[in-house]
Amino acid sequence: MRTLKARLLVATPLLGDPSFERTVVYMLEHGGSGALGVVLNRPTTLEVGEPLPAWRRFAGPPGVVFAGGPVSMSSVIGVARAVAPMPTGAFEPVDGLVGVLDLTRDADELAVAVGALRVFAGCAGWGPGQLEGEIQTGSWYVVDAEPSDLFDPAPDGLWRAVLARQPGRLAQVARVPADLSLN
Repeated sequence: MRTLKARLLVATPLLGDPSFERTVVYMLEHGGSGALGVVLNRPTTLEVGEPLPAWRRFAGPPGVVFAGGPVSMSSVIGVARAVAPMPTGAFEPVDGLVGVLDLTRDADELAVAVGALRVFAGCAGWGPGQLEGEIQTGSWYVVDAEPSDLFDPAPDGLWRAVLARQPGRLAQVARVPADLSLN
């Protein structure tokens, strides 16, 4: 399987894990040692400025910390879009100008380089071969990410929006009700 890095995992209606029901996961890493991503459509009510006051000005709407997944929920990951070169070690690119930002750095030092920021508490992680198995059993759709997906100001509608733009039958899944017994 080719790398899923910088792609989206979209939970299928049959996934069956409440932690990932109707989620869209942006993949930060994928390889032989496993996979790591962040859930893009689980905003919390915690404003970014509460735990990270220096980074508040970079967080686009809705300006809150996102529940990135059930793994390492006490850790924080910043995903940013760079608009200028970053100092060495401040930014790990995932795809072009999108990457993981070192939130321990001085926000003022990086101000001219950060175009957008999302902060995630926790992440989604899989051991070697685990994600591939879940994809084979039909738990996830794998689709290309669009630049706007990561910083969508209306993340609650992202699951439907991502599916609706897909070709063919996959677009029809966007209309499946959350409760399949209502279908």
